[in-house]
Amino acid sequence: MQLSALQIVLLVLVAAEINVDRRGLSLTHARPVIVGFLCGLILGDMNSGLYIGGTFTLMSLGVAALGGSSVPDYGVATIIACAFAKTTGQGPEVGMTIGLPVGMLGVQMDVLYKICNSFIAQKSQKYANEKQFGKMYAILYLCPIMVAVFMAFPTAVALTAGAPLVQAILDVLPAWVTGGLSVAGKLLPGLGIAMLLHYMPAKKYFNYILIGFVLSAYMGVPILGIAFLGVALAYKFYMDEEAKENVGFAGGLEDE
Repeated sequence: MQLSALQIVLLVLVAAEINVDRRGLSLTHARPVIVGFLCGLILGDMNSGLYIGGTFTLMSLGVAALGGSSVPDYGVATIIACAFAKTTGQGPEVGMTIGLPVGMLGVQMDVLYKICNSFIAQKSQKYANEKQFGKMYAILYLCPIMVAVFMAFPTAVALTAGAPLVQAILDVLPAWVTGGLSVAGKLLPGLGIAMLLHYMPAKKYFNYILIGFVLSAYMGVPILGIAFLGVALAYKFYMDEEAKENVGFAGGLEDE
């Protein structure tokens, strides 16, 4: 299945907008799960969009571009994965294995953007020192335009030229290779969970993890039900901690 021109344009606009938002207002719709939802609306495949977006969200938790560092662009990876899952018909697992390298390309594109951005910042500083504030504001508008183009262009290339190439490659690959891609794609959610647990105090709260696992694996409780139970337990834990702090504070006042 080929994407229509309108679908390609909309996906490219999403890629451009989410990268501008990441470096601007940060309205949080650049999160992969939201991007997956938008891709699902555009492509008419909401299940794959949310599945891919949720998986990349797990992988991106705890990953932040601190101190000017660059991180993979999981938003663009979600767009490419959703598009290839739709066009190749190989499912979201194969789509994610194709989309993830494109997301890694975002690291290099981000570095290139920051290099170019430094020249714009120096020029705007020069105009500010010369009190040419009109020119200073005007040149700063190049920054969001530049970051939009830097990610929209490779996304457009991947969506227009990449799909037939990927499909041709998949057609000639033996079944064991495509099967391996599917297995690798199914491992990504587990990898995302492992990365998330690495940043969380899992050993301290292992009992809660065990409760959720038993409810899901042995009792068949839906994920939404387990999430509501987690919220209730978290609220109970918060209230208990608040009570301990209040008791300690009251004891300190009595000692005085």
